Amino acid sequence: MPSIAIIGSGFGGLAAAITLLHNGITDITVFERSTDVGGVWRENAYPGAACDVPSPYYSFSFAPNPYWPRRYAPQSSILDYLRRVADLYGVRDRIEFNTAVTAATFDSESNEWVLETDKGTRRFDVLVPAVGQLSQPTLPTIPGIETFRGPAFHTAHWDPTVDLAGKNVAVVGTGASAIQVVPQIQPTVAALTVFQRSPTHIAPRPDRGFGAVHQWLHRIPLTDRPRRGFWKIATEALTAALHYSPAATRALQAMLFAYMRVQAGADRALFDKLWPDHPIGCKRILFSNNYIPALKAANTTLETDPITEIVADGIVTATGRHHKVDVIVYGTGFAATEFLAPLTITGVDGTDLTEAWRDGARAYLGMTVPGFPNMFIVYGPNTNLGSGSIVAMLECQAHYLTEAVQHLQSGAAFDVYPGVEATYDRELQLRLGRSVWAGCDSWYRAESGRVVSNWPGTIAEYRRRTNAFDVTHYAVRAGMPAPQTSH
Repeated sequence: MPSIAIIGSGFGGLAAAITLLHNGITDITVFERSTDVGGVWRENAYPGAACDVPSPYYSFSFAPNPYWPRRYAPQSSILDYLRRVADLYGVRDRIEFNTAVTAATFDSESNEWVLETDKGTRRFDVLVPAVGQLSQPTLPTIPGIETFRGPAFHTAHWDPTVDLAGKNVAVVGTGASAIQVVPQIQPTVAALTVFQRSPTHIAPRPDRGFGAVHQWLHRIPLTDRPRRGFWKIATEALTAALHYSPAATRALQAMLFAYMRVQAGADRALFDKLWPDHPIGCKRILFSNNYIPALKAANTTLETDPITEIVADGIVTATGRHHKVDVIVYGTGFAATEFLAPLTITGVDGTDLTEAWRDGARAYLGMTVPGFPNMFIVYGPNTNLGSGSIVAMLECQAHYLTEAVQHLQSGAAFDVYPGVEATYDRELQLRLGRSVWAGCDSWYRAESGRVVSNWPGTIAEYRRRTNAFDVTHYAVRAGMPAPQTSH
Protein backbone atom coordinates (compact mmCIF):
# COMPACT_ATOMS: atom_id res chain seq x y z
CA MET A 1 0.00 0.00 0.00
CA PRO A 2 1.45 3.41 -0.95
CA SER A 3 2.35 5.75 1.89
CA ILE A 4 0.80 9.20 1.57
CA ALA A 5 1.80 12.53 3.10
CA ILE A 6 -0.89 15.20 3.26
CA ILE A 7 0.22 18.71 4.20
CA GLY A 8 -2.53 20.70 5.88
CA SER A 9 -5.71 19.81 7.78
CA GLY A 10 -8.21 22.32 6.46
CA PHE A 11 -11.14 21.37 4.23
CA GLY A 12 -8.76 20.16 1.49
CA GLY A 13 -6.53 18.00 3.66
CA LEU A 14 -9.50 16.46 5.46
CA ALA A 15 -11.32 15.75 2.18
CA ALA A 16 -8.26 13.94 0.84
CA ALA A 17 -7.67 11.93 4.01
CA ILE A 18 -11.31 10.93 4.50
CA THR A 19 -11.78 9.86 0.88
CA LEU A 20 -8.59 7.78 0.94
CA LEU A 21 -9.57 6.11 4.22
CA HIS A 22 -13.09 5.40 2.96
CA ASN A 23 -11.53 3.50 0.05
CA GLY A 24 -9.28 1.39 2.26
CA ILE A 25 -6.08 3.41 1.79
CA THR A 26 -4.85 3.75 5.34
CA ASP A 27 -1.10 4.50 5.24
CA ILE A 28 -1.71 8.23 5.61
CA THR A 29 0.09 10.91 7.59
CA VAL A 30 -1.29 14.43 7.80
CA PHE A 31 1.19 17.15 8.74
CA GLU A 32 -0.25 20.18 10.48
CA ARG A 33 1.95 23.09 11.54
CA SER A 34 -0.55 24.27 14.14
CA THR A 35 -2.19 22.69 17.18
CA ASP A 36 -5.56 21.92 15.62
CA VAL A 37 -7.37 21.21 12.37
CA GLY A 38 -9.23 23.90 10.46
CA GLY A 39 -6.85 25.70 8.09
CA VAL A 40 -8.11 29.19 7.30
CA TRP A 41 -11.06 28.68 9.63
CA ARG A 42 -8.68 28.17 12.52
CA GLU A 43 -6.51 31.15 11.63
CA ASN A 44 -9.13 33.72 10.66
CA ALA A 45 -10.82 34.39 13.99
CA TYR A 46 -11.42 38.12 13.54
CA PRO A 47 -14.73 39.69 14.61
CA GLY A 48 -17.47 38.90 12.12
CA ALA A 49 -15.55 36.14 10.31
CA ALA A 50 -18.06 33.99 8.45
CA CYS A 51 -18.55 32.11 5.21
CA ASP A 52 -20.11 33.77 2.17
CA VAL A 53 -21.44 30.45 0.82
CA PRO A 54 -24.66 29.07 2.38
CA SER A 55 -23.81 26.55 5.11
CA PRO A 56 -25.72 23.56 3.67
CA TYR A 57 -23.49 23.77 0.58
CA TYR A 58 -20.31 24.77 2.41
CA SER A 59 -19.88 21.33 3.96
CA PHE A 60 -18.91 17.87 2.84
CA SER A 61 -21.60 16.03 0.87
CA PHE A 62 -20.86 12.92 2.93
CA ALA A 63 -21.09 14.77 6.25
CA PRO A 64 -24.17 17.04 6.35
CA ASN A 65 -24.46 19.23 9.42
CA PRO A 66 -27.98 19.84 10.75
CA TYR A 67 -26.66 22.07 13.52
CA TRP A 68 -25.62 25.15 11.57
CA PRO A 69 -26.74 28.18 13.60
CA ARG A 70 -27.15 30.41 10.54
CA ARG A 71 -27.49 30.18 6.78
CA TYR A 72 -24.03 31.77 6.54
CA ALA A 73 -22.09 30.05 9.28
CA PRO A 74 -19.70 32.00 11.50
CA GLN A 75 -16.05 31.00 11.81
CA SER A 76 -16.45 29.26 15.15
CA SER A 77 -19.21 26.98 13.82
CA ILE A 78 -17.21 26.02 10.74
CA LEU A 79 -14.18 25.24 12.88
CA ASP A 80 -16.30 23.10 15.22
CA TYR A 81 -17.69 21.27 12.18
CA LEU A 82 -14.20 20.49 10.87
CA ARG A 83 -13.14 19.24 14.31
CA ARG A 84 -16.14 16.91 14.48
CA VAL A 85 -15.54 15.60 10.97
CA ALA A 86 -11.86 14.93 11.73
CA ASP A 87 -12.88 12.92 14.80
CA LEU A 88 -15.83 11.14 13.21
CA TYR A 89 -13.83 9.83 10.26
CA GLY A 90 -10.70 8.89 12.20
CA VAL A 91 -8.41 11.49 10.68
CA ARG A 92 -7.23 13.12 13.90
CA ASP A 93 -5.30 10.01 14.91
CA ARG A 94 -3.28 10.33 11.70
CA ILE A 95 -2.38 13.99 12.14
CA GLU A 96 1.03 15.08 13.41
CA PHE A 97 0.29 18.46 14.95
CA ASN A 98 2.90 21.15 15.58
CA THR A 99 4.90 19.77 12.66
CA ALA A 100 5.82 22.10 9.82
CA VAL A 101 6.94 20.71 6.46
CA THR A 102 9.55 23.04 5.03
CA ALA A 103 10.67 21.20 1.89
CA ALA A 104 9.88 18.17 -0.26
CA THR A 105 12.28 16.58 -2.75
CA PHE A 106 11.54 13.77 -5.19
CA ASP A 107 14.02 10.88 -5.06
CA SER A 108 14.20 9.55 -8.62
CA GLU A 109 15.84 6.27 -7.59
CA SER A 110 13.20 5.13 -5.13
CA ASN A 111 10.32 7.21 -6.52
CA GLU A 112 9.73 8.62 -3.07
CA TRP A 113 9.14 12.09 -1.74
CA VAL A 114 11.60 13.11 0.94
CA LEU A 115 9.99 15.57 3.33
CA GLU A 116 11.98 17.90 5.54
CA THR A 117 10.07 18.84 8.66
CA ASP A 118 11.05 20.76 11.76
CA LYS A 119 11.13 17.38 13.50
CA GLY A 120 13.24 15.44 11.01
CA THR A 121 13.21 13.82 7.57
CA ARG A 122 10.44 11.51 6.35
CA ARG A 123 9.87 9.53 3.15
CA PHE A 124 6.57 8.86 1.39
CA ASP A 125 5.34 7.48 -1.93
CA VAL A 126 2.75 10.18 -2.60
CA LEU A 127 2.79 13.88 -1.74
CA VAL A 128 -0.48 15.79 -1.31
CA PRO A 129 0.05 19.50 -0.58
CA ALA A 130 -3.26 20.82 0.77
CA VAL A 131 -2.15 24.20 2.07
CA GLY A 132 -4.81 26.16 0.18
CA GLN A 133 -4.69 29.38 -1.81
CA LEU A 134 -5.45 31.69 1.13
CA SER A 135 -3.04 30.50 3.81
CA GLN A 136 -0.26 33.10 3.60
CA PRO A 137 -1.39 36.57 4.79
CA THR A 138 0.30 39.50 3.10
CA LEU A 139 1.07 42.98 4.37
CA PRO A 140 1.27 45.94 2.01
CA THR A 141 4.66 47.31 0.98
CA ILE A 142 4.21 50.76 2.46
CA PRO A 143 7.22 52.85 3.52
CA GLY A 144 7.51 53.08 7.28
CA ILE A 145 5.21 50.16 8.03
CA GLU A 146 7.61 48.94 10.71
CA THR A 147 7.74 52.32 12.47
CA PHE A 148 4.16 52.36 13.78
CA ARG A 149 4.26 52.32 17.58
CA GLY A 150 0.76 51.04 18.29
CA PRO A 151 -0.75 47.56 17.83
CA ALA A 152 -0.87 46.50 14.18
CA PHE A 153 -1.96 43.12 12.85
CA HIS A 154 -3.46 41.30 9.87
CA THR A 155 -7.05 40.06 10.14
CA ALA A 156 -5.70 36.50 9.82
CA HIS A 157 -3.55 37.15 12.90
CA TRP A 158 -6.18 38.94 14.94
CA ASP A 159 -4.93 39.95 18.38
CA PRO A 160 -7.80 39.45 20.85
CA THR A 161 -5.79 41.08 23.63
CA VAL A 162 -6.07 44.49 21.95
CA ASP A 163 -9.13 46.35 23.20
CA LEU A 164 -10.43 48.57 20.39
CA ALA A 165 -13.06 50.30 22.52
CA GLY A 166 -12.60 54.06 22.46
CA LYS A 167 -9.61 53.87 20.12
CA ASN A 168 -8.91 55.54 16.78
CA VAL A 169 -8.64 52.55 14.44
CA ALA A 170 -7.51 52.26 10.83
CA VAL A 171 -8.57 49.38 8.60
CA VAL A 172 -6.34 49.10 5.55
CA GLY A 173 -8.04 47.23 2.72
CA THR A 174 -11.66 46.64 1.73
CA GLY A 175 -11.71 42.98 0.73
CA ALA A 176 -13.70 40.06 2.07
CA SER A 177 -12.16 40.19 5.57
CA ALA A 178 -12.42 43.95 6.01
CA ILE A 179 -16.03 44.02 4.89
CA GLN A 180 -16.85 41.67 7.78
CA VAL A 181 -14.62 43.34 10.38
CA VAL A 182 -15.72 46.94 9.83
CA PRO A 183 -19.38 46.58 10.89
CA GLN A 184 -18.34 44.61 13.98
CA ILE A 185 -15.85 47.11 15.37
CA GLN A 186 -17.48 50.36 14.21
CA PRO A 187 -19.94 50.66 17.11
CA THR A 188 -17.22 50.37 19.78
CA VAL A 189 -14.33 52.44 18.43
CA ALA A 190 -14.01 56.19 18.88
CA ALA A 191 -13.14 56.76 15.25
CA LEU A 192 -12.72 54.39 12.31
CA THR A 193 -10.89 55.19 9.08
CA VAL A 194 -11.19 52.66 6.28
CA PHE A 195 -8.53 52.96 3.59
CA GLN A 196 -9.78 51.75 0.23
CA ARG A 197 -7.46 51.17 -2.71
CA SER A 198 -10.10 49.92 -5.12
CA PRO A 199 -13.83 49.24 -4.62
CA THR A 200 -15.74 46.10 -5.53
CA HIS A 201 -19.34 45.07 -6.03
CA ILE A 202 -21.35 44.42 -2.90
CA ALA A 203 -24.39 42.14 -2.93
CA PRO A 204 -27.07 41.58 -0.29
CA ARG A 205 -26.49 38.72 2.12
CA PRO A 206 -29.73 36.74 2.59
CA ASP A 207 -28.70 35.53 6.02
CA ARG A 208 -30.97 34.15 8.72
CA GLY A 209 -30.68 32.29 12.00
CA PHE A 210 -31.60 28.62 12.27
CA GLY A 211 -33.62 27.86 15.38
CA ALA A 212 -34.30 24.58 17.17
CA VAL A 213 -37.23 23.65 14.92
CA HIS A 214 -35.22 24.33 11.78
CA GLN A 215 -32.32 22.22 13.09
CA TRP A 216 -34.72 19.42 14.06
CA LEU A 217 -36.09 19.35 10.51
CA HIS A 218 -32.55 19.22 9.14
CA ARG A 219 -31.89 16.09 11.20
CA ILE A 220 -34.50 14.19 9.23
CA PRO A 221 -32.65 11.89 6.75
CA LEU A 222 -32.40 13.10 3.16
CA THR A 223 -33.52 16.67 3.90
CA ASP A 224 -29.98 17.90 3.35
CA ARG A 225 -29.92 16.89 -0.30
CA PRO A 226 -32.65 19.30 -1.50
CA ARG A 227 -31.05 22.18 0.39
CA ARG A 228 -27.63 21.46 -1.07
CA GLY A 229 -29.22 21.03 -4.46
CA PHE A 230 -30.94 24.41 -4.33
CA TRP A 231 -27.75 26.31 -3.50
CA LYS A 232 -25.75 24.26 -5.98
CA ILE A 233 -28.15 25.16 -8.79
CA ALA A 234 -28.23 28.82 -7.71
CA THR A 235 -24.45 29.23 -7.62
CA GLU A 236 -23.90 27.26 -10.82
CA ALA A 237 -26.47 29.50 -12.54
CA LEU A 238 -24.60 32.57 -11.31
CA THR A 239 -21.34 31.14 -12.66
CA ALA A 240 -22.93 30.39 -16.03
CA ALA A 241 -24.45 33.87 -16.18
CA LEU A 242 -21.13 35.60 -15.48
CA HIS A 243 -19.34 33.51 -18.11
CA TYR A 244 -21.86 33.01 -20.86
CA SER A 245 -24.74 35.51 -20.63
CA PRO A 246 -23.98 39.21 -21.17
CA ALA A 247 -27.67 40.02 -20.64
CA ALA A 248 -27.76 38.25 -17.27
CA THR A 249 -24.51 39.95 -16.29
CA ARG A 250 -25.94 43.38 -17.11
CA ALA A 251 -29.07 42.60 -15.11
CA LEU A 252 -27.02 41.49 -12.12
CA GLN A 253 -24.84 44.59 -12.31
CA ALA A 254 -27.95 46.79 -12.41
CA MET A 255 -29.32 45.00 -9.36
CA LEU A 256 -26.13 45.56 -7.38
CA PHE A 257 -26.03 49.19 -8.50
CA ALA A 258 -29.53 49.69 -7.11
CA TYR A 259 -28.71 47.84 -3.89
CA MET A 260 -25.56 49.81 -3.18
CA ARG A 261 -27.24 53.09 -4.15
CA VAL A 262 -30.12 52.48 -1.76
CA GLN A 263 -27.75 51.50 1.04
CA ALA A 264 -25.69 54.66 0.54
CA GLY A 265 -28.88 56.69 0.72
CA ALA A 266 -28.48 60.44 0.43
CA ASP A 267 -24.70 60.21 0.65
CA ARG A 268 -23.97 60.27 -3.08
CA ALA A 269 -20.29 61.02 -2.45
CA LEU A 270 -19.96 57.78 -0.50
CA PHE A 271 -21.65 55.80 -3.26
CA ASP A 272 -19.34 57.32 -5.87
CA LYS A 273 -16.37 56.09 -3.82
CA LEU A 274 -17.87 52.61 -3.46
CA TRP A 275 -19.10 51.92 -6.98
CA PRO A 276 -16.36 50.10 -8.94
CA ASP A 277 -15.31 50.96 -12.48
CA HIS A 278 -14.59 47.35 -13.45
CA PRO A 279 -17.13 44.85 -14.81
CA ILE A 280 -18.95 42.66 -12.34
CA GLY A 281 -17.12 39.44 -11.53
CA CYS A 282 -13.72 40.93 -12.36
CA LYS A 283 -12.98 40.89 -8.65
CA ARG A 284 -14.61 38.86 -5.92
CA ILE A 285 -18.21 39.93 -5.28
CA LEU A 286 -18.67 40.70 -1.58
CA PHE A 287 -21.80 40.01 0.43
CA SER A 288 -22.90 42.30 3.23
CA ASN A 289 -26.00 43.96 4.63
CA ASN A 290 -24.21 46.17 7.13
CA TYR A 291 -20.91 47.29 5.59
CA ILE A 292 -22.21 50.40 3.80
CA PRO A 293 -24.36 51.42 6.79
CA ALA A 294 -21.24 51.15 8.96
CA LEU A 295 -19.39 53.46 6.57
CA LYS A 296 -22.22 56.00 6.92
CA ALA A 297 -21.84 56.14 10.70
CA ALA A 298 -20.72 59.44 12.19
CA ASN A 299 -17.49 57.96 13.56
CA THR A 300 -16.42 56.37 10.25
CA THR A 301 -14.51 57.79 7.27
CA LEU A 302 -13.87 56.05 3.96
CA GLU A 303 -10.50 57.27 2.67
CA THR A 304 -9.68 56.69 -0.99
CA ASP A 305 -6.56 58.85 -1.13
CA PRO A 306 -3.59 56.47 -1.58
CA ILE A 307 -1.41 55.74 1.43
CA THR A 308 2.13 57.01 0.96
CA GLU A 309 3.67 56.37 4.36
CA ILE A 310 3.07 54.92 7.80
CA VAL A 311 4.56 56.86 10.68
CA ALA A 312 4.89 56.25 14.40
CA ASP A 313 1.42 57.53 15.25
CA GLY A 314 -0.57 57.04 12.09
CA ILE A 315 -0.95 56.99 8.32
CA VAL A 316 -0.06 59.64 5.74
CA THR A 317 -1.87 59.81 2.39
CA ALA A 318 -0.90 61.29 -0.97
CA THR A 319 -2.42 64.68 -0.25
CA GLY A 320 -0.18 64.96 2.81
CA ARG A 321 -2.97 64.40 5.29
CA HIS A 322 -1.88 62.75 8.54
CA HIS A 323 -4.42 60.32 9.99
CA LYS A 324 -3.55 59.82 13.64
CA VAL A 325 -4.57 56.33 14.77
CA ASP A 326 -4.01 54.08 17.77
CA VAL A 327 -4.40 50.70 16.03
CA ILE A 328 -3.94 49.48 12.45
CA VAL A 329 -5.82 46.45 11.14
CA TYR A 330 -4.59 45.10 7.80
CA GLY A 331 -7.31 43.48 5.70
CA THR A 332 -4.89 43.13 2.81
CA GLY A 333 -5.50 39.58 1.72
CA PHE A 334 -3.23 36.66 0.98
CA ALA A 335 -0.46 35.58 -1.36
CA ALA A 336 -3.04 33.74 -3.43
CA THR A 337 -0.84 33.30 -6.53
CA GLU A 338 2.15 31.97 -4.56
CA PHE A 339 0.90 28.41 -4.48
CA LEU A 340 2.45 26.08 -1.89
CA ALA A 341 4.48 28.92 -0.36
CA PRO A 342 6.58 28.81 1.72
CA LEU A 343 7.31 25.15 0.87
CA THR A 344 10.33 24.38 -1.28
CA ILE A 345 9.30 21.66 -3.76
CA THR A 346 11.99 19.96 -5.87
CA GLY A 347 11.08 17.48 -8.61
CA VAL A 348 12.91 15.29 -11.11
CA ASP A 349 16.51 16.31 -11.90
CA GLY A 350 16.46 18.99 -9.22
CA THR A 351 13.72 21.05 -10.87
CA ASP A 352 12.48 23.73 -8.50
CA LEU A 353 8.73 24.23 -8.62
CA THR A 354 9.09 27.98 -8.19
CA GLU A 355 11.26 28.09 -11.32
CA ALA A 356 8.86 25.84 -13.23
CA TRP A 357 6.11 28.31 -12.33
CA ARG A 358 8.09 31.51 -12.96
CA ASP A 359 5.42 32.73 -15.42
CA GLY A 360 2.57 31.67 -13.17
CA ALA A 361 1.38 28.48 -11.51
CA ARG A 362 -0.17 25.82 -13.73
CA ALA A 363 -1.16 22.18 -13.29
CA TYR A 364 -3.15 19.54 -15.12
CA LEU A 365 -6.66 19.63 -13.66
CA GLY A 366 -5.15 21.96 -11.07
CA MET A 367 -3.45 18.97 -9.43
CA THR A 368 -0.46 17.46 -11.27
CA VAL A 369 2.69 19.09 -12.66
CA PRO A 370 5.10 17.51 -15.19
CA GLY A 371 8.40 16.58 -13.55
CA PHE A 372 6.83 16.24 -10.10
CA PRO A 373 5.66 12.62 -10.04
CA ASN A 374 3.13 11.38 -7.50
CA MET A 375 2.38 14.92 -6.34
CA PHE A 376 -1.31 15.79 -6.28
CA ILE A 377 -2.09 19.37 -5.25
CA VAL A 378 -5.37 20.04 -3.49
CA TYR A 379 -6.86 23.49 -4.26
CA GLY A 380 -4.10 24.11 -6.78
CA PRO A 381 -3.85 26.47 -9.77
CA ASN A 382 -7.07 27.36 -11.58
CA THR A 383 -9.40 25.61 -9.16
CA ASN A 384 -10.73 28.66 -7.30
CA LEU A 385 -14.35 29.57 -7.96
CA GLY A 386 -15.96 32.84 -8.90
CA SER A 387 -19.18 31.45 -7.44
CA GLY A 388 -20.02 28.28 -5.57
CA SER A 389 -18.60 26.06 -2.86
CA ILE A 390 -14.91 25.27 -2.97
CA VAL A 391 -15.71 22.23 -0.82
CA ALA A 392 -17.38 20.65 -3.85
CA MET A 393 -14.22 21.20 -5.90
CA LEU A 394 -12.09 19.69 -3.13
CA GLU A 395 -14.23 16.56 -3.10
CA CYS A 396 -13.62 16.17 -6.85
CA GLN A 397 -9.87 16.41 -6.28
CA ALA A 398 -9.98 13.95 -3.38
CA HIS A 399 -11.81 11.46 -5.60
CA TYR A 400 -9.27 11.87 -8.42
CA LEU A 401 -6.35 11.47 -6.01
CA THR A 402 -7.88 8.30 -4.58
CA GLU A 403 -8.33 6.77 -8.02
CA ALA A 404 -4.72 7.58 -8.87
CA VAL A 405 -3.46 5.89 -5.70
CA GLN A 406 -5.62 2.85 -6.43
CA HIS A 407 -3.89 2.55 -9.84
CA LEU A 408 -0.42 2.99 -8.36
CA GLN A 409 1.81 -0.09 -8.31
CA SER A 410 4.46 -0.59 -5.64
CA GLY A 411 7.56 1.49 -6.28
CA ALA A 412 6.05 3.27 -9.30
CA ALA A 413 5.17 6.92 -9.86
CA PHE A 414 2.77 8.78 -12.13
CA ASP A 415 4.20 11.79 -13.97
CA VAL A 416 1.73 13.72 -16.13
CA TYR A 417 2.93 14.05 -19.72
CA PRO A 418 4.07 17.62 -20.55
CA GLY A 419 1.97 17.54 -23.71
CA VAL A 420 -1.17 16.62 -21.78
CA GLU A 421 -0.63 19.43 -19.30
CA ALA A 422 0.25 21.92 -22.06
CA THR A 423 -2.89 21.08 -24.07
CA TYR A 424 -5.04 21.45 -20.99
CA ASP A 425 -3.39 24.75 -20.07
CA ARG A 426 -3.83 26.18 -23.58
CA GLU A 427 -7.54 25.41 -23.48
CA LEU A 428 -7.85 26.89 -20.01
CA GLN A 429 -5.98 30.08 -20.84
CA LEU A 430 -7.97 30.52 -24.05
CA ARG A 431 -11.20 30.39 -22.07
CA LEU A 432 -9.81 32.59 -19.32
CA GLY A 433 -8.63 35.07 -21.95
CA ARG A 434 -12.26 35.56 -22.94
CA SER A 435 -13.45 35.82 -19.36
CA VAL A 436 -14.13 38.84 -17.19
CA TRP A 437 -10.85 38.15 -15.35
CA ALA A 438 -8.60 38.58 -18.40
CA GLY A 439 -8.11 42.33 -18.29
CA CYS A 440 -8.77 42.78 -14.62
CA ASP A 441 -6.23 43.77 -11.99
CA SER A 442 -7.00 41.33 -9.19
CA TRP A 443 -5.43 38.67 -6.99
CA TYR A 444 -6.59 36.09 -9.53
CA ARG A 445 -3.67 36.98 -11.81
CA ALA A 446 0.08 36.46 -11.52
CA GLU A 447 2.55 39.24 -12.31
CA SER A 448 2.92 37.78 -15.82
CA GLY A 449 -0.77 38.46 -16.45
CA ARG A 450 -1.83 34.81 -16.43
CA VAL A 451 -5.03 34.06 -14.57
CA VAL A 452 -3.70 31.39 -12.23
CA SER A 453 -6.35 31.12 -9.52
CA ASN A 454 -9.74 30.68 -11.15
CA TRP A 455 -11.55 27.86 -12.87
CA PRO A 456 -13.39 29.12 -15.98
CA GLY A 457 -16.32 26.71 -15.85
CA THR A 458 -18.90 25.20 -13.55
CA ILE A 459 -18.30 22.69 -10.78
CA ALA A 460 -20.32 20.17 -12.78
CA GLU A 461 -17.81 20.44 -15.65
CA TYR A 462 -14.88 20.01 -13.27
CA ARG A 463 -16.53 16.97 -11.72
CA ARG A 464 -16.90 15.37 -15.16
CA ARG A 465 -13.25 16.00 -15.97
CA THR A 466 -11.99 14.57 -12.69
CA ASN A 467 -14.44 11.68 -12.48
CA ALA A 468 -11.92 9.09 -13.65
CA PHE A 469 -8.13 8.88 -13.44
CA ASP A 470 -6.85 8.28 -16.98
CA VAL A 471 -3.55 6.40 -16.74
CA THR A 472 -2.79 7.17 -20.39
CA HIS A 473 -2.25 10.83 -19.43
CA TYR A 474 0.70 9.85 -17.27
CA ALA A 475 4.15 8.39 -17.79
CA VAL A 476 4.65 5.53 -15.37
CA ARG A 477 8.06 5.67 -13.76
CA ALA A 478 9.32 2.34 -12.50
CA GLY A 479 11.58 2.52 -9.47
CA MET A 480 13.26 0.50 -6.80
CA PRO A 481 10.92 -0.85 -4.13
CA ALA A 482 10.56 1.65 -1.35
CA PRO A 483 12.53 0.76 1.78
CA GLN A 484 10.46 -0.32 4.76
CA THR A 485 10.21 2.65 7.07
CA SER A 486 7.75 3.70 9.71
CA HIS A 487 5.50 6.64 8.99
